[in-house]
Amino acid sequence: MFVDLPLDQLRAYRPERDEPADYRAFWDGTLDAARAAATPPTFTPHDSGLSTVDVHDVTFSGYGGHPIKGWFLAPRGAEGPLPCVVEYIGYGGGRGLPLDWLAWSSAGYAHLVMDTRGQGSGGWLPGDTPDPEGAGGPQTPGFMTSGILDPEKYYYRRLFTDAVRAVETAREHPLVDPTRVAVAGGSQGGGIALAVGGLVEGLAAVMPDVPFLCHYRRATEITDKAPYFELTTYCKTHRDHVERVFETLRYFDGVNFAAHATAPALFSVALMDDVCPPSTVYAAYNHWAAEKDIRIWSYNGHEGGQNFQKAEQIAYLGSLLKP
Repeated sequence: MFVDLPLDQLRAYRPERDEPADYRAFWDGTLDAARAAATPPTFTPHDSGLSTVDVHDVTFSGYGGHPIKGWFLAPRGAEGPLPCVVEYIGYGGGRGLPLDWLAWSSAGYAHLVMDTRGQGSGGWLPGDTPDPEGAGGPQTPGFMTSGILDPEKYYYRRLFTDAVRAVETAREHPLVDPTRVAVAGGSQGGGIALAVGGLVEGLAAVMPDVPFLCHYRRATEITDKAPYFELTTYCKTHRDHVERVFETLRYFDGVNFAAHATAPALFSVALMDDVCPPSTVYAAYNHWAAEKDIRIWSYNGHEGGQNFQKAEQIAYLGSLLKP
């Protein structure tokens, strides 16, 4: 069943943003520090058993110079410069195996898949990147409340920084055209793509699929599903911390990142999604500051369009980048 506002109201839903005065200084300082701590990335050939795709095992420097794993895939024998898709992963998942990521290289793109620090034990895709800088302090199990009382210590500060550094790593690869790099992801990966879209200049496109990490307060008020429920559970227990929680989340809200976007975007939303409710997606979509379009999956939940949406993305990106 539909779980949120009617579609005509969703299309007009544009809540006021609550952006911190030091938002830009916070992120500029964070990213500058990560770049200063970085070491050159490594791309090690990986025998995947595939005959049409070349695969490299990637290690690059993320937040704090921490080593972040990934996969780099490209059509076998391709000569650059190629357009590239940098992809981020849904909640609880890691980079898995190269076999999990064949669509973009099959469509003629270079493809960098970023592992998600500390995740990869969520029951679907394994990961290989630890998070060496846990925040300490009480938290609800999961990642949403790790360091939640201080923006400097919040988990997603580290993860979003990793994601920006993944784009910078892709742009340095000799096979990649740095002017034709797009970012994509579903659910948490879509929320990460939104953040990168607000933090990185010169992207070719941003493709957030049923994005998570948007319009947090409303999400906690209208869904009792995880992962937003981690925030609800924390606030239920730590009654005196509620406003501090949402003060921190202002720095990490996809709605605020959307207002700083400069690249064209293709969103998707599922009208029966009770994990990332449609109004939270439309809040970010309607604040997106650049050219945009959205695909609506009327009778789907959080699975969204799945490969139907992937086909839409391939057509959309092909019209922009012509691989």
